[in-house]
Amino acid sequence: MSRTYQWDSLEPATKPTFYFIGVTTGSSSIRKVFPLWAEYLGLGHVEMAGIDLALHAPAEHYRTVVRFLKDDPLSLGALVTTHKLDLYSAARDLFDDVDPLAELMDEVSCLSKRDGRFRAHAKDPITAGHALDAFIPAGYFVENPSAEVLVFGAGGSAIAIDWYLSRPERGSDRPARLVVTNRSEPRLQTLRAVHAASGTDTELVTRLCPTPPDNDEVLGKAPPASVVINATGLGKDAPGSPLTFDGRFPEHAIAWELNYRGNLVFLDQANAQPPSAGVTVVDGWVYFIHGWTQVIAEVFDIEISPSGPAFDELVAIAESTR
Repeated sequence: MSRTYQWDSLEPATKPTFYFIGVTTGSSSIRKVFPLWAEYLGLGHVEMAGIDLALHAPAEHYRTVVRFLKDDPLSLGALVTTHKLDLYSAARDLFDDVDPLAELMDEVSCLSKRDGRFRAHAKDPITAGHALDAFIPAGYFVENPSAEVLVFGAGGSAIAIDWYLSRPERGSDRPARLVVTNRSEPRLQTLRAVHAASGTDTELVTRLCPTPPDNDEVLGKAPPASVVINATGLGKDAPGSPLTFDGRFPEHAIAWELNYRGNLVFLDQANAQPPSAGVTVVDGWVYFIHGWTQVIAEVFDIEISPSGPAFDELVAIAESTR
């Protein structure tokens, strides 16, 4: 049975240990999936442990966790979810190496060690891209030139999605604009700064939306075929949805719930749209798989392709636990 720690109850690892830093790590499917993946990938006798932190925890809590992982010899690294921005902001000076995407995005989703150096990585831009490509076909925005991407929540996942979909190298296969809402202003400021630094000419619009009815109003203005994304964590890390059940999705929209577990109200709201609206609904299962496999590859210094027979086997192994 894998363990779950709080920030102030960490104990030195007695065997090689890989960590999951989140809010409710004990409920994640990775608890069942990781041992099976570890056997398939030949990772050896490695243990998984969760570290639970409160949402927007005090900086010293994050620093305590990062110092522990850095200094404990048998602690190999970690996947960071929910706390990607807060942990990086609180502890960036504790890392020996920071990858360029982590520097650009002011976030960290993967902690690893290599040659005695403690490293921070932002894997979300890559994993979000793999997940988006799984359900948005190539050429989608060429065929739907007025389609926008509407993201509720301006945390690390929203920053990654904005970066991936607005890259100039996508050519004309980019949304007409990206619209991101958030309940508070600071996250929107960070998003705007990252978007400007990335060098894209894709339009970004941010909206301060303190309440679900505010988000309903923004949703109601989205053009047909837009991609609508719940990146708030509501439904998993906290109850609820960024919308009310009065929110109306655009015709032929794609609704993406980044989460795959919890009381996913946003998913219920998308599924409750009239059949005539033609809304395609996607949960976060593929995102979960890409997110974990990219971090495992980094921490254990192995190659895991995001597609092909070996990846399909990892998907099948994960599916067997659902």
